[in-house]
Amino acid sequence: MPTSLEDTVTDVAAKAQRGLKISDAELAARAGLSVGELHRLQAGEADAAVLEKIAPELGLNAKALLGLPGYQPRAVQVEGLAQFSTPWTDMVVNSYLVWDAETRDAVAFDTGADSGPMLEALQSRGLSLRLILLTHTHGDHVFDLDRLREQTGARAFVSSREPFDGAEPFEEGREFQCGRLRIHPRLTWGHSPGGMTYVVEGLERPVAVVGDALFAGSMGGAHVSYPDALRTNREAIFTLAPETVLCPGHGPMTTVAEELVHNPFFAR
Repeated sequence: MPTSLEDTVTDVAAKAQRGLKISDAELAARAGLSVGELHRLQAGEADAAVLEKIAPELGLNAKALLGLPGYQPRAVQVEGLAQFSTPWTDMVVNSYLVWDAETRDAVAFDTGADSGPMLEALQSRGLSLRLILLTHTHGDHVFDLDRLREQTGARAFVSSREPFDGAEPFEEGREFQCGRLRIHPRLTWGHSPGGMTYVVEGLERPVAVVGDALFAGSMGGAHVSYPDALRTNREAIFTLAPETVLCPGHGPMTTVAEELVHNPFFAR
């Protein structure tokens, strides 16, 4: 069964409204709506006419927003890439492994709520974990870091803008290598102070592990800076090749090409 999108239409509209710091009364007035019509949308009544009116006021692509309920990214399979989805409170969080098929050396991106499935995959595939790279330090992404480090001996790294016990800080611009794979960190902050996207070269197609910077059809809540979340996503993610596989912290994997059409925040 395909993984569901992380956010609904109303979630996307709410994230944009919060990011822009627009009150309900102001948004309704700008869009030519009553506050009651807006509140019904916020309660889950996704009225197409209302969505079409609020989209430009929220800087969202109206066509992509209206099409979001029917959007499902095409299934992605890349040799040397595995996704692990583990439950955390009322949601599901993703972590990832990439590996060099020749050397069997592997890199983990985040730990999810439970690193058990990842540890099992390392053993069953005959892989050796060399690095743990953290996209950011929110609890659902780093919960099992100590266990993963202890059981594999792998070194963990995190952006110097977001220090975390058990992980070594690094600056943007550092390159990591694992076997024949090269990993280039790109700063995509705004959801968190030091959010990192990791661009992996050396697999059959380019891969970018984006954490909560971006979701299929949406993006992470911009708890630190909405303008910077938008800007760094555009600069660091949407300048990648269209065929690049995007591995988000929640929801299904997607590609740059699909998000340029279907993501209301970034569709052209």
